[in-house]
Amino acid sequence: METEVPHPFTGRWQVVKAELAGDEMPAFVAEKMELQFSEGNYLVSFAGDVSDRGHFALGVSGGFKTVVLTGVEGSNAGRTIPAIYQHAGDRLRICYGLDGIFPSEFSTAANQNLYLATYRRVSQ
Repeated sequence: METEVPHPFTGRWQVVKAELAGDEMPAFVAEKMELQFSEGNYLVSFAGDVSDRGHFALGVSGGFKTVVLTGVEGSNAGRTIPAIYQHAGDRLRICYGLDGIFPSEFSTAANQNLYLATYRRVSQ
């Protein structure tokens, strides 16, 4: 009988740093944010309160590893958010295309509807 290998994203991830449209998120805000992945579902919480929940799917596009979030409940309900990611050990970096378009790099700038976050795994 085969043992099911957990998805590499499975677990809880703490925001280490983040920026939106070129503006860096203050550390006191970032430390309260957490992202959780399990069995094709994601959950975002802020200070312990769930703010966003939905499904995710992985893929590859344009030479990037991709993740597409589909919001079901909370601030992104009804939205589809394409993103590119890099994963190495207990670090995960995701650049989200909040305008519905896959980002083309891991950076943000003023007047771009991009959110870039670096996470550290808290637990699996």
